[in-house]
Amino acid sequence: MGLTIGVDIGGTKIAAGVVDEEGTILDTYKVPTPPTADGVIDAICTAVSEVSGGYDIEAVGIGAAGYVDDKRATVLFAPNVNWRHEPLKDKVEQRVGLPVVVENDANAAAWGEYRFGAGQGHEDVICITLGTGLGGGIIIGNKLRRGRFGVAAEFGHIRVVPDGLLCGCGNQGCWEQYASGRALVRYAKQRANATPENATILLSLGDGTVEGIEGKHVSAAARQGCPVAVDSFRELARWAGAGLADLASLFDPSAFIVGGGVSDEGELVLDPIRKSFRRWLIGGQWRPHAQVLAAQLGGRAGLVGAADLARQG
Repeated sequence: MGLTIGVDIGGTKIAAGVVDEEGTILDTYKVPTPPTADGVIDAICTAVSEVSGGYDIEAVGIGAAGYVDDKRATVLFAPNVNWRHEPLKDKVEQRVGLPVVVENDANAAAWGEYRFGAGQGHEDVICITLGTGLGGGIIIGNKLRRGRFGVAAEFGHIRVVPDGLLCGCGNQGCWEQYASGRALVRYAKQRANATPENATILLSLGDGTVEGIEGKHVSAAARQGCPVAVDSFRELARWAGAGLADLASLFDPSAFIVGGGVSDEGELVLDPIRKSFRRWLIGGQWRPHAQVLAAQLGGRAGLVGAADLARQG
């Protein structure tokens, strides 16, 4: 199969891109993300129609945040769009006149990294996305593993602390409450409040108050050596690495790929994640260690992965 279109549904924009068999994006079209569920479908169709002009397109892949059924057709539940058992595949196919595949956005990003990014050369890869929350994807034996009902790899909602912090999913102690962008900001605020003398750089980047600290401020301050910011990254990395050690016990991959906005800080976060992973890996002194790699595709991974999954049907 030749050219396909990948669609990435973001919180502020919907991006559609024409992607070739090598994972190269040939053209893109972006529209603002509408506030309504029906509006999102309209925007998807508009973006697909606009970007497809002049190309011989064979299929469309859509990456959607939420639970997608085993047939890759229906969004069972989406946390940020009011979709409940939404027949997204059928609705978009009827309007764009092309075959459509719907996939969870973290699965699509994982597949993109496996095929065209950091996962190349590996048959067994686990991807985690450290963004606002924590997502993931499982590739074992060169295949994306979605589970019987299509909703596997929701790693962020593995409970790591019994009766721990309340998660947006309704449970307590979920992994993403301790290893995510939200967790990073919480760590920074707690530390800045406790030792403001160690947070002068961090506080100067915001409005001067602890309440005004944002993720971008923590990243910038850490790059400048701010003790509170650096320590906050280390705390996030401690939880992330310990979780990877647990996933190694389950899946035994040859590589973990770490993506998402938090991972953009490179070795500042990856090096302590690796150290934590080695610290908590059961039998680590006697067994081979999976590599812990930085994602390579950045924000393109979901779009490219969705397009490639559409190509495979």
